[in-house]
Amino acid sequence: MGEDRFWLRIIYIVSILIIAAVAFLILGPRPEGGGGTLDVSFLPTVNALLNGVTLILLITGYVFIRKKKREKHKKVMLTAFGTSAGFLVSYVMYHWFKSGPKLYSGDFTSFYYFVLISHILLAIVITPLALITLYCGWTDQLTKHRKIAKTTILIWLYVSVTGVVIYLMLY
Repeated sequence: MGEDRFWLRIIYIVSILIIAAVAFLILGPRPEGGGGTLDVSFLPTVNALLNGVTLILLITGYVFIRKKKREKHKKVMLTAFGTSAGFLVSYVMYHWFKSGPKLYSGDFTSFYYFVLISHILLAIVITPLALITLYCGWTDQLTKHRKIAKTTILIWLYVSVTGVVIYLMLY
């Protein structure tokens, strides 16, 4: 119980730091001469691919657990966590080195902003949820894991799908 409390605090601290860092990168000041010093124009495509791969892995992991293939489920879900972490690194790099946000210029502005805002808000929520779900599974707290995973999977799927949708709408 005490160990769980310790790790939950760590998860919340890490989540807050990740969210704050991403918010700073998007909303904060750019370093002098930093924009354009490194060509990161390919990273939005990498991000969309990582979101797409994560989506496929999440569905595959869900199918495995429904078929009671626990070891395969674990491996696939850890891989999905890895592709999401890779996305985060790529996303941070892109926003650190790019000169400004890409603006939407299509015909579906209301839809785009609904998708974008819901994506951002749920990406914030999924950060601690995914870490807590991973922790509960890793420590074999399967009752807790199953309970939180029902919410986590839905939000994570939505964030992955909308990440690809946002990319397709922008590029």
